[in-house]
Amino acid sequence: MSGLILLICIVAFILCNIFPQFAYYYLTLNPYFVMQRPWTLITSMFVHFRFDHLLLNMLFLFFFATNLERLVGERKFLAIYIVSGIVAGAAQMLVTGGFSYGASGALYGVLGCLAVIAPQTRILLFFVIPMGIRAAVLLFALIEFMSLGSMDGIGHMAHLAGILVGLAYGEVLTKRPKYYYDL
Repeated sequence: MSGLILLICIVAFILCNIFPQFAYYYLTLNPYFVMQRPWTLITSMFVHFRFDHLLLNMLFLFFFATNLERLVGERKFLAIYIVSGIVAGAAQMLVTGGFSYGASGALYGVLGCLAVIAPQTRILLFFVIPMGIRAAVLLFALIEFMSLGSMDGIGHMAHLAGILVGLAYGEVLTKRPKYYYDL
């Protein structure tokens, strides 16, 4: 499933660069049109306009999403990704009143969930600093919280909301008896 998400994001990136106005108005999450275009709650998490934005998110997807998918299965992984992405995009839109797009809110949800269900996981922060996943999630959450209100064009609220959804989802998955594990 994570491979399919990667493919959809790449195809969407190509389309966004061929038809940028169409993508901007019909695929991104826009507070002025979300009621008329409810599908943008989903499509926005696959949309990237810049290559660096796509590359960073797809690296994140490759390193973390594949691990979570292996642990919980395709269906649960997809549910975590989609729910985190919807809540992250909606939170960003509601708090800032601006457009929202990109996979990072959904991916922060994946990271948060992975921190709960596989707390022993070690990561290389920025590809060089070894760190436990829980410490990394806390660090990312602090950075995003401290960056709220900045005018840098980054969806800090989406990132924070994604982390919170992922943490909550991970708690639900780890607290359920095995026979209730299916969604």
